[in-house]
Amino acid sequence: MKYVVQLNDERQTVNVEGTEATLAENSVHVEMEDVEGSPLYVVRIGSEVHRVVAQKHPGRGRYTLWIDGYRFDAEALDERTRAIRDLSAATKGPSGPAPVIAPMPGLIVRVNVKVGDRVEAGQGLVVMEAMKMENELRATGAGTVKRVQADPGSAVEKGALLVELE
Repeated sequence: MKYVVQLNDERQTVNVEGTEATLAENSVHVEMEDVEGSPLYVVRIGSEVHRVVAQKHPGRGRYTLWIDGYRFDAEALDERTRAIRDLSAATKGPSGPAPVIAPMPGLIVRVNVKVGDRVEAGQGLVVMEAMKMENELRATGAGTVKRVQADPGSAVEKGALLVELE
């Protein structure tokens, strides 16, 4: 079975058949034993022995590995799943936190952030008044304020960019 393993930002294809693994073009004998009741594994690669602690994350094939005291973010997926994930990543929309857009026409009452501020998901960024009610507009994700287009006391139309995050 072929797997595509990504450690940090480096990808390798690994062919696993029983206890034999082929990495790149080097065939090596690999054995792995788990230490019962712990996340520790003893991995023998050829004549080398390594201690590996593996922590599984939500999502398919995602792990944090500590190998001989060094930390690696890893993802191990079979070839088909990796190809599907690469194709879907190529077609997905922009990444990063969504900008704060005026959901309706109204008056800006208060701006709670300035350029350079770090914001968390759910943090109130702008308060606007519409139909005699104050509405607090919040960040959909964590990020840094890149640009503030809203000024207290100014009227805005529906769809106006108020705060841009990165």
